[in-house]
Amino acid sequence: MGLFILRRFGVMLLTALCLTFVVFFLTNLYPNLEKLAKTQGNQRMSDEQVETWLDNRGYLQPTLVKYGQWLGVLPGYTKTLDDGTFLGTCTRPGSTEETTSRYCGVLQGDWGYSSVFKDEVGTIVGKRLGNTGYLMFWVLVLMVPSALLVGVLAGMREGSALDRSLSTFSIITTATPEYVSGVIFIAIFTSSTVGLKWFKGTATQAMDNPTFENFFLPVLTIALYGMGYIARMTRASMTEVMTAQYIRTARLKGVSFGNIVMKHALRNALIAPFTVIMLQFPWLLNGVVIVETLFNYKGFGWALVQAAGNNDIQLLLAISVVSVFVVLVTQLISDIGYVYLNPRIRIS
Repeated sequence: MGLFILRRFGVMLLTALCLTFVVFFLTNLYPNLEKLAKTQGNQRMSDEQVETWLDNRGYLQPTLVKYGQWLGVLPGYTKTLDDGTFLGTCTRPGSTEETTSRYCGVLQGDWGYSSVFKDEVGTIVGKRLGNTGYLMFWVLVLMVPSALLVGVLAGMREGSALDRSLSTFSIITTATPEYVSGVIFIAIFTSSTVGLKWFKGTATQAMDNPTFENFFLPVLTIALYGMGYIARMTRASMTEVMTAQYIRTARLKGVSFGNIVMKHALRNALIAPFTVIMLQFPWLLNGVVIVETLFNYKGFGWALVQAAGNNDIQLLLAISVVSVFVVLVTQLISDIGYVYLNPRIRIS
């Protein structure tokens, strides 16, 4: 088992390097850099002025060199202009050559400086990630138990009226995009003209003072969309287990139906849904972009939209790294958990 985990860590590290390099390469294409120069400088800058601006700040270096500087394995680029202005990859507003670190990259815990928010990228990502983490927690609390309950109830008696009803409900929730259900919920439950106005306040207020009234609708919107997929997977797994030979043997021995479901079928039926549940973490982290934008909840997805829309390269890179890390870690936990839950894989 230790060798398995060690191999997985090696693959994770290699995958993280490859993915971050691809994102770094795409964000540092010249059209993006040109847009950054004109955004930070002047929209009427000539091509020569753009190249000068980028060259003074080290953006025209080879991609591998810039990637090494961003990682923190190579010293940062520095340049002093004729007027005495000190520029470089490690500089901040008001910094001098004496106060600037030689190495400033991900390995040193320096994520860069946001050109849009005018703040440290690490501070921005930490705050927005905390907001989304709080949202994700309550989404999982609502989504996972409800989905497992719906899936188990539907799979206990395949083909029954309860199975057909719950399966139809699961398909409807999965087929309805978040921007559709979110708009419907806003129109029905918060509108003062035609709505019921059951929920007061906005999700923006929930960032400082979350309550049931201002936080439940975004949670419900995300949970409903993800719940159907988990429920259908649980239902399919439960149906397969209920037709297994050992379940028939238990029935022939006179074991009650409730004991068969709880003691024999449920644990084996939850092996496949466990993997699906773990896959919800990266989806929740980046898939809440629509919901956070719709409800104006300034979380991780909202920061991603702002970084991409305003060509904030450093913030976009940091968000990409966090996303890659979450995906790889959840995959590792999923693989380890699957091995422990499935004795056949553990024995092999």
